[in-house]
Amino acid sequence: MIEKVVIANRGEIALRILRACRELGIKTVAVHSTADFNTKHVLLADETVCIGPPQSAVSYLNMPAIISAAEVTDAVAIHPGYGFLSENADFAERVEKSGFIFVGPRAETIRLMGDKVSAIKVMKAAGVPCVPGSDGPLGKDADENFRIAKEIGYPVIIKASGGGGGRGMRVVHTDASLLNAIGVTQSEALAAFGNDQVYMEKFLERPRHIEFQVLADNYGNVVHLGERDCSMQRRHQKVIEEAPAPGLSVKQRKTMGERCARAVSEVGYRSAGTLEFLYQDNEFYFIEMNTRIQVEHPVTELVTGIDIVKAQLLIAAGEPLPYGQNDIQIRGHAVECRINAEDPKNFTPSPGPIRLWHSPGGPGIRVDSHVYTGYNVPPFYDSMIGKVIAYGDTRDTAIARMRNALAEMVVEGIKTNIPLHQEIFNHSAFKQGGTDIHYLERRLGLK
Repeated sequence: MIEKVVIANRGEIALRILRACRELGIKTVAVHSTADFNTKHVLLADETVCIGPPQSAVSYLNMPAIISAAEVTDAVAIHPGYGFLSENADFAERVEKSGFIFVGPRAETIRLMGDKVSAIKVMKAAGVPCVPGSDGPLGKDADENFRIAKEIGYPVIIKASGGGGGRGMRVVHTDASLLNAIGVTQSEALAAFGNDQVYMEKFLERPRHIEFQVLADNYGNVVHLGERDCSMQRRHQKVIEEAPAPGLSVKQRKTMGERCARAVSEVGYRSAGTLEFLYQDNEFYFIEMNTRIQVEHPVTELVTGIDIVKAQLLIAAGEPLPYGQNDIQIRGHAVECRINAEDPKNFTPSPGPIRLWHSPGGPGIRVDSHVYTGYNVPPFYDSMIGKVIAYGDTRDTAIARMRNALAEMVVEGIKTNIPLHQEIFNHSAFKQGGTDIHYLERRLGLK
């Protein structure tokens, strides 16, 4: 077993990793910026190392500082969580070359799946359905790009090959705006990701966002843990997630889950990973793979009973998966709300001191959060301050419990998006299930 882990992240995921380490008897090292000296996981860790000032570029994205923290504390492994350096192949490579275990996939796998063009090629070769597209990066030949767009059929979407998080994409409806959209997206991609390659895909008008969770060890064993529906989004950022996906049949889950497991097996994947799809008219279309733990992993944990973060650590320690696909059972329903420190109407961030924090409770309620009464939400990072997850035997029960939890939750001193969640849970369309990825923006008048 790994003896000591550096947690190279912050916030609720850092606390989540710390708790998993404690269950496994692993000592923890919390690296933190000067702004995060009093975050809960920092206060609870066995050791702490300050790695820089508040700005992420000189702290949580500072590779030498994080690796040095592992060296001076005699740590064995580094867990990157999500965001920051979690999908940075160069970081994974430097961690391994420095003699530490990277709790995640191999660097070459991160590179392969992190580039959307190469990931799509891998998935097509494995028989995973993909969105009709350019089958590679767009060149400079304008006539060829017009031909590709005509063949796919408008509307199309231009995407950055190295993009993510909803950035580096632009929808095009006519020939008149195609070339400008390609040029602008290339410039944005170069500035944001250091890679100006873009590709073209068919733009699906009203798809759902459904993703499959996989776990793979070092010995070729792969299982999928079913799917999540993450269609409730604003500006490509997930707001509410649930598992399993409403309306998806057992046969569809089995077919797509097996395809996902086979695809990651063929590329020699290890650790936890998520394959994301657009789903429309009973058809799945692969869009990307996240080679890390997901924000929304708790809903899958609740319906399968499997601790995904502990699984990551055990796989990194060289342990084989202790279960096969036939052992995985989906029971009940879980739904998650991302609680953000932001104005619920105009979505501007709302950092500052929390005068009172009261977490909800009751049957089937889980709260993952690093904040507490008196905690000061810094203005330097993502606005998410926690997640509320509700579980029940049925979707209706999970929704009822979430409504109770949101009504019980108290956060004073800053604004949060709790009122938005409460509004969504009263929408008849959400109660029915199966809303598309544009539903929330249409409801908010943003489309």
